[in-house]
Amino acid sequence: MGYLTSHILDTTRGVAASGVAIELYQLAEDGTRSLVHKTFSNHDGRCDAPLLEGAEFKAGRYELEFAIGDYFAGQGIEMPEPRFLNVVVLRFGIADEDSHYHVPLLVTPYSYSTYRGS
Repeated sequence: MGYLTSHILDTTRGVAASGVAIELYQLAEDGTRSLVHKTFSNHDGRCDAPLLEGAEFKAGRYELEFAIGDYFAGQGIEMPEPRFLNVVVLRFGIADEDSHYHVPLLVTPYSYSTYRGS
């Protein structure tokens, strides 16, 4: 069975981003969202367990929300109000219920990138 993982890298400082609040939502056909999982990244910028696995790992549309603004504020980085990036939202789809989906986030206070990792 497949599963979903993530990894957050603070490319401003060249380190793993620990303590980032992460929320995973499943999106319904009508656009409503249901919270599936909430956690924080660990010292390695990863989650201690998959964000989605087992019987809950289903094909569909999802959103990951990363509380990046709070993370950078906690690192003592001064940012304007409102923050340029506060919550990074990544909308993606799961098509293959037998695959590993890895969604890394490379982030600074002013930019981010992602890709489907392995």
